[in-house]
Parts: sequence; C-alpha cells; structure tokens
Amino acid sequence: MGLADWFKKDAKTAPFDHVHGASLFEESMELLDPEYHKMSMQALVVHDNFAVDIALREFSGIFQGIKSLTDCCYHGDGTTAKAIAMAFPHMKITVLDIPQEIQKIPADGVVNYVGGDMFKFIPPAQVVMLKMVLHHWSDEDCVKILSNCRKAVPSREEGGKVLIGDIVIDPASGPMYETQLLMDVGMMLMKGGRQRDENEWRDIFMKAGFSDYKLVSKFGARGVLEAYP
Repeated sequence: MGLADWFKKDAKTAPFDHVHGASLFEESMELLDPEYHKMSMQALVVHDNFAVDIALREFSGIFQGIKSLTDCCYHGDGTTAKAIAMAFPHMKITVLDIPQEIQKIPADGVVNYVGGDMFKFIPPAQVVMLKMVLHHWSDEDCVKILSNCRKAVPSREEGGKVLIGDIVIDPASGPMYETQLLMDVGMMLMKGGRQRDENEWRDIFMKAGFSDYKLVSKFGARGVLEAYP
C-alpha cells in the first residue's frame, strides 16, 4: 500500500491517542491533563458555535415549518439549540449529548436536555440536526449514527429529514479549500475522523439507508446538507 492510499484509510486509533495515551475531549484526557482538557473543550464550543446567529439569519428558510427538532451534540453547551428556540419559539427542541455534558447545562425551560448516546438511540423528532459532529468520526461510525438518525425521523412526505452542518471539501472553494484541507488533516490527527467532499457525503447517506440528499448551501469552509429517509 502506498502512502497516498494509507492516508485515505480510516485509522482505528488517532495519532493524538498514541502520543497522549488518551482521546481528545474524553474523560481520560481530563484525568491526565485537566488544564489541556479544559482549554480543548472551550475551543471546541467556540468553534462549533461560531457565527450561529449569522447562519440562522442567512438560512432561516431551512427551519421554516419544522415542529420538532433533535440537536445531536458532541460535547456542546446548548448554544445553537437555544438560538434556534429564540428564533422559532413554536419549535419543540431536544438536545442530545453525553450525560456528563448534559449535567453541566442549567435547565432553562426552553430546550429539553437528554443525556444519551447517539450510537444507541436518538430522541424522535421531525428533524434531527448534526452540526460539526460527523467530521469527528470514521465513515463506518458515521453510517451508524446516521442510521439511528433516519430511524428517529418520519417519512420525507411528513417533513422528515436529517440536517447536517459540516465541512464540504470543494477545490472550487477558492481560499477556503486550503482551510478545508487543513481541517481534514487536523481531524485525522486528533480524532481519527475526516472532512468530506460531496461525493463522500452522498456515499455515507446511501449506506445509512437514506433515499436522497441535497447540498442546500455553502458558506465559507462549511456547507449545509439535508438527507431524506
């Protein structure tokens, strides 16, 4: 196998884990280096919530008509869900995250917070949202997560869909292309994950049992995709 082919494979263990003996963002890292873990978690939250208000304003049409939404988070703080709830007060919103993160979020009476595991169960809703989540995972793990998302939403005719906000690699992105590739290397080193181009997104959607998908829009290095059951 050549070096180029090796880089395309999903690593079983991230290089970060080999060096530190623990996984980034996980409890084991907190025990080994509490200060580094705290800074990493703060950086993750800032990165994932970047320009949420702008995105809601520019892409508000995506959320029109949605009655219920489950936001599947990865070490989040509920910022995005609360912003959506403020913009669309009629919408019933649930945040799913690992229990130790949910315990840190104060109840606000606006959003329902559920501790759980997206690999096992996702609270049903008309729409399930994954924002800057799937790039942490291998293709195989993404298919498992997306399969559970598909089971959690109704049919397309009933308005069911899975909404994904993530990097969409595209050489035509101009100066953002270099950023996308840098993010790809970063996810490979830190989490064993990857950034994906549109064809790679389509492949995991189809493997997860979706009937169709749409690349709704691109903004900066990121994109918005919808997958339909």
